[in-house]
Formats: sequence, structure tokens, C-alpha cells
Amino acid sequence: MKNKKNVALVAHDNKKPDLLDWVREHIDLMVNYRLYATGTTGNFLENGTKDVGALQIQKLLSGPLGGDQQIGAKIAEGEIDFLVFFWDPLEPQPHDPDVKALLRIAVTWDIPFACNRASANFLFSSAQEADNYQRQAPDFSDYLQRSVHQKS
Repeated sequence: MKNKKNVALVAHDNKKPDLLDWVREHIDLMVNYRLYATGTTGNFLENGTKDVGALQIQKLLSGPLGGDQQIGAKIAEGEIDFLVFFWDPLEPQPHDPDVKALLRIAVTWDIPFACNRASANFLFSSAQEADNYQRQAPDFSDYLQRSVHQKS
């Protein structure tokens, strides 16, 4: 991982206030990261932190319009180091397949991710995070070979 890490921030509508509270509590850390967010979450966070210092957030599309998939693509391309996704397990989401795909991509590419305040606190207070943790990139060559041979 790079010294200045890239963090994706995502929250379902009911969890946006929780994510904003968490970001505000950790504003001194957030200014040290390159932040990405789905569009609605990014706007919500920027507007909610104006009084404590402007955050620079690269906003993508809204989640239901493809923002979750854009973040997933950035994870697969090695551009995102951490994912903080405050998702709402009690509220059905019209774009639930995209949400599951994003979480699957985070696991597939072995990036640390947090789904609630407690896991975000642990992730960002981790000694490994502070010590230039080097993620070992997954090796998918065996998988790719199987896929090629199965199609033959």
C-alpha cells in the first residue's frame, strides 16, 4: 500500500448520519487519506463536515446508479486500499446485488473493510494500518487457468 492510502466511503441512506458522525470523530485522520465515495454519500459527508474542515472527496455516481460498481472496479484495479461501508441490514435495498458484488470484490481482492462503527474503529486504530501495511495481492493465475481450460 502507498503511504497516502485511498479510502472508499459508502453508506446506505439510514446509515449516512452514523458514517458522518464517525468521520467527524476521526476528521484528523480523514484529512490524511485520499477519499472516494458514492455520490450521495460524498455530498452528505462534504456538507456535514464543512464546519470542521473541508474534506476532499472524489465523488462517483450514486450507489443505485452504478457508484457501488465504480468503487468495486477501483478495488479490482488496486486503487482503493480500505472500504468503509456502513450498510443497513434491516432495510431492503433496490440495488442489493450491487452491494453484495461490492462486498464480494473487497473480499476477493483482500482489502480491509468495515461495515459499522466498531469495525471502522478497529480498522483505523490497527497497528498494521499505521505501519505501512503491505497487502499481499491475490494470485488468481490458477483460477484463470481453470477458466480457460473449462471453456476449451
